[in-house]
Amino acid sequence: MEIRGPLELPARREDIELRTADDLTLVGELSLPETAEPIATLVTLHPLPTAGGFMDSHILRKAAARLPALADLAVLRFNTRGTSSPRGTSEGAFDGGASERFDVAAAMDFARERALPRPWLLGWSFGTELALKYGREHDVQGVILLSPPLHRATDDEVAAWAGDGRKVVVLVPELDDYLRPEEARKRFSSIPHAELIAVEGGKHLWVGESQTRRVLTEIVAAVNPSALPLPTEWPLA
Repeated sequence: MEIRGPLELPARREDIELRTADDLTLVGELSLPETAEPIATLVTLHPLPTAGGFMDSHILRKAAARLPALADLAVLRFNTRGTSSPRGTSEGAFDGGASERFDVAAAMDFARERALPRPWLLGWSFGTELALKYGREHDVQGVILLSPPLHRATDDEVAAWAGDGRKVVVLVPELDDYLRPEEARKRFSSIPHAELIAVEGGKHLWVGESQTRRVLTEIVAAVNPSALPLPTEWPLA
């Protein structure tokens, strides 16, 4: 069976709730390998909720659907404050990336309480802003940034990662709507160790199976490279 589209591979999946320091309940899901212990953890931060982003935005949903089985990763997804999905609606209201600092902290608290190993922040679009602004506050292995627009993260907040030895992996689509590779190289030049990957033909929303596979491959290359190459077929039961 070809692995593509919405196919969901076997995993242990659990509906979860996160509690923020300002007393909100956020809804989410934790996906774990079906039988093995996870090698590492992806704490995902979704695109802009006022533009339709949520925990089920397709790259994050496919990461949770595939990577526990294909790469022994734990995947934590959740709706930031005021965001709705089929899982439910998180309490509170969108705050433009300010109070969302508490949402990131609540997710990291959950990962620590559950002893989830080697957490990484995986942000997409708006989620990259949260990762850049607040990721340094937490015990993460690094950050993976998909389609960073750099609208909210300031130059100083980006440059602060220069003095931090943790990995910064940046996937920039060639045809992005907001930040394309040439400009991204300038904006991220303040982080000498940042790995900037320009994706030929890529677009901000990473639509299509070829772009999905490329993104998931780059995520696994950073987090658990021994799992590469990712299979494209799954045996039928």
